[in-house]
Amino acid sequence: MEKDTNKLLEGLSPNERKILPHLDEKNIGEICKKSNLDRVSVTRSLEYLKSKGVLEIMTRKLKLISIGVNGALYLKRGLPERQLLNLLNEKRILKLSEAIKQSGLSGDEFKASLGMLKRRNLIDLKNEKIIFSGNKEEISKKSPEESFIDSLPTEYDSLTPEQIETLKTLERRKDIIQINEEKIIEIKITPLGKKIIDLGKEFKGLIEQITPEILKKESSWKGKKFRRYDVTLPVPKINGGRRHFVNQAIDYARDIWSEMGFKEMTGNYVMSSFWNFDALFQPQDHPARDMHDTFFIDKKLQNLDADKKTIENVKKSHEAGVVANGSQSTGWKYSWEEEEAKRLVLRTHTTGLSAQTLSKLNLKELPQKFFAIGKSFRNETVDWSHGFEFNQTEGIVVDKNANFRHLLGYLKEFYEKMGYEKLRFRPSYFPYTEPSVEIDFWHPGKKVWLELGGAGMFRPEVVVPLLGENIPVLAWGPGFDRMIMNYYDIKDLREMYKNDLTQLRKMKFWIK
Repeated sequence: MEKDTNKLLEGLSPNERKILPHLDEKNIGEICKKSNLDRVSVTRSLEYLKSKGVLEIMTRKLKLISIGVNGALYLKRGLPERQLLNLLNEKRILKLSEAIKQSGLSGDEFKASLGMLKRRNLIDLKNEKIIFSGNKEEISKKSPEESFIDSLPTEYDSLTPEQIETLKTLERRKDIIQINEEKIIEIKITPLGKKIIDLGKEFKGLIEQITPEILKKESSWKGKKFRRYDVTLPVPKINGGRRHFVNQAIDYARDIWSEMGFKEMTGNYVMSSFWNFDALFQPQDHPARDMHDTFFIDKKLQNLDADKKTIENVKKSHEAGVVANGSQSTGWKYSWEEEEAKRLVLRTHTTGLSAQTLSKLNLKELPQKFFAIGKSFRNETVDWSHGFEFNQTEGIVVDKNANFRHLLGYLKEFYEKMGYEKLRFRPSYFPYTEPSVEIDFWHPGKKVWLELGGAGMFRPEVVVPLLGENIPVLAWGPGFDRMIMNYYDIKDLREMYKNDLTQLRKMKFWIK
């Protein structure tokens, strides 16, 4: 028996021998610290020792509550109800419309805040006004929700009944907290393991591998012991390098557009409001320009990044419309402000690239086809189906002979190459295209039609100011992340970017 134990000891790897003296710690973190090894090396060595009968590994699940994406933001700014409470403490009475505007909260956050403050009897709602009825002590006092967030992370089993009720309230709100189950590893040393540990205290080193240097000198190996290797033991799987599956999908789509004869449009993530909104005939008081929907940069351009003629044409289209097909449109009938157009934003769509491209086209070189695939940004609350950034695929065809049937043909060709066999087109509405269409695909597993995106023909109010005449422009700009989620059967948008190496290694490739 002692001979077998010695053989087993001689077969241990250097990392296994390093952690042997520290197995009594029974805590991987402490074993890492005392053995001076990283967590992966320690975990792997523990598994090897388990397979050799040196120890047993038991796991138990621990329910851990921690801060969510929005919760981390609220830790800095305060919960929405705290932000609204601080505003009301200054103003005392505010119109609902003014409170929404001044609080900087999204619609959902504002509604939730009203409910929370009403339940705490801190406000009254009368005649479309919010009346603050609290005192200084009530303002400074933390709510149960605030106290709970301050206590995170914490174990679920340690919660009091009152805290559990607070947790249920927070769970109904988007991503303030998250609950994860973690595996706790417990180590139990076997009787064989205890003998191995005792023998290991006096164990001298072994020669791990034969090298040319060792073979050159007989004295370096003669009479010494070599480490035993068990060739039947499992070895770690080797994973080759690969591109992130989102980048694979983007490259695949880029190849499709290129093969269809399209040229790629590129541009910066930061864009002037002129190209992001004004050039696309979106009025300057449009809700999409609100801070609740758009990320504004705290700077303005000194001069608009467009030529004077284009600026003047866009101004006229907003104020008085354009002449096209023998008729005059009305425009938005307001006084267009150049200063508002100078505001910088994180682009809310890639369609601004199409506007910039149209403004630079030489009409003698038509027809022309362009595409873009890139990130856009919206001030959204993060959840399973929304993110503050998303990928979009953009396309335009500028051709005097183009018509709506050509648009449907381009879309059908692209989506079929992307793997969508059964499509349908529905009439729809979009601010800067007319006519407009929505594209759906049939999901064979769910047995339902699912939306892919929208398209249409640019309105004269977009085309004439940029091109100088009303030439047909086919346009589309559907979100690309939905296509990626469908292909990989991803249920939660956040899974696309959490960079779980195990998940990334298992992802299938995009195959033509």
